[in-house]
Amino acid sequence: MMNLLTESSGAAGGGIALMLIYIVIIGAAMYFFAIRPQKKEQKRMNAMLSALEIGDTVVTTSGFYGVVIDITDEDCIVEFGSNKNCRIPMKKSAIAEVEKPGEA
Repeated sequence: MMNLLTESSGAAGGGIALMLIYIVIIGAAMYFFAIRPQKKEQKRMNAMLSALEIGDTVVTTSGFYGVVIDITDEDCIVEFGSNKNCRIPMKKSAIAEVEKPGEA
């Protein structure tokens, strides 16, 4: 009778260890497929916004194309359209893409 109890508790210990290994593997997969790419994209966006200069052509997150005419710490003023009368202050975080004038 004592032999049966020790064998079943050994099997339960192995099952718990296997379950912990699965949890670690799932956690590592979540890190490499979700968290790491998000941090990488955030670094890319921060680098792009820190290199923003007056005269750069930008695309906003809502799809508008414009030219940067003034920059502050948090905001920038973007001129939209060809009539030069539509100047809108906006957050830098609303910029999705930046194109330098020489790259076109």
